[in-house]
Amino acid sequence: MIRAIVIDDERLARQELKNLLQSFDNIQIVAESGKPEEALDLIEKENPDLIFLDIQMPGMTGFEMLDELEGTAPEVIFVTAYDEYALKAFEVNALDYLMKPVEESRLQEAIEKIAKRIAKKKVESEGQENDGKLELHDQVFLKDGEKCWFVELEKIRLFESEGNYVRVYFDESRPLILKSLNALTDRLSEKYFFRASRKHIVNLRWIEKVETWFNGGLLVILKDGTKVEVSRRQSVKLKEMMAL
Repeated sequence: MIRAIVIDDERLARQELKNLLQSFDNIQIVAESGKPEEALDLIEKENPDLIFLDIQMPGMTGFEMLDELEGTAPEVIFVTAYDEYALKAFEVNALDYLMKPVEESRLQEAIEKIAKRIAKKKVESEGQENDGKLELHDQVFLKDGEKCWFVELEKIRLFESEGNYVRVYFDESRPLILKSLNALTDRLSEKYFFRASRKHIVNLRWIEKVETWFNGGLLVILKDGTKVEVSRRQSVKLKEMMAL
């Protein structure tokens, strides 16, 4: 069963969507809200698999609301009447984008897509200890100015500290987010992410090779060619992890 929350400032729009969703046996509406601030609390409380999200809402857009989420983001299907946001919605790599009034055939297509994705994530999670840390299959929401992304952690190869911000490296993108490297260290699973130094966190799956470096340190070379210096203290830990 897919647990979902409907978020839209128009009550009639929420009701129309809920009526359509009644014909889907695999969808359970656990909450609804017309206020982004209230919706944030509901998401934290209910921990849904999916949210149906309007974009243009009073006080806070759907994109801004997602940026306020802590940790992993649920799957998102945007539902809106504003077609000028279509391109931006696809920029954020949302699971799907539905125009109002929602057509049942398009809704079914979106539900089938989300069901396959959630099933895959649950299979990948089986057998793993749940310590509250983010795993490779988890999806995070990143926002840099007007650009937004949904990214699976396995695609992120490097986090680099820049003052009070962190630059995130994935695909060809390099967004700068208002987070500290210490906060990310607390949230990321040590099985997959390694704090190389005060400045960097690397995805262990992206390491191509490791070379000796100055003063007993190590140099990590990622699959894209990026070179990251590992502090002397962390080099000892990395050697133990990788049996060097």
